[in-house]
Amino acid sequence: MLRDTVFVFGIVAAIVFGTVWLTRRWRAMLAIKRLRQACSAFHDHRKRLEADFLQQAGSSGRPRGLEWVSVEFGEEVHFARDRETSQLRALVGATVRFAAIVGGDMEDVEAVGNLRAATAIFYFNKGQWATRGQTVFNLSPQETVQHFRHELEDIEST
Repeated sequence: MLRDTVFVFGIVAAIVFGTVWLTRRWRAMLAIKRLRQACSAFHDHRKRLEADFLQQAGSSGRPRGLEWVSVEFGEEVHFARDRETSQLRALVGATVRFAAIVGGDMEDVEAVGNLRAATAIFYFNKGQWATRGQTVFNLSPQETVQHFRHELEDIEST
């Protein structure tokens, strides 16, 4: 009788363990598939996203006294995940050109015309990529992830 109970308990434990293991593996595979789809979607819509970035950044009013003239985006895309929300982000190196706003504080500053290295940030939200024009100046995408390592988790680069 005791032997039968132990045997049944062993079978039940094996089934539960196997189900948990398979469920975790299945979820991990789905997460990888969703990540690949999101990365692919970024590349598919990149030109539109870059145009949206310039429009959003240009209308932000930052940096004060400067107008966004152009942004040249690098080829490489660095993907990261927000540690708190798990939101996927795409970070793209960029070179930004500004011009002083006529009559503004920066009109007489010679350095206004200098090109600026930056990282443009894009967000994957509700199945779509978008941007708020958020920019991290003077850091590459990899340096941005490292600098914000308490907030961002490195995923991959493509």
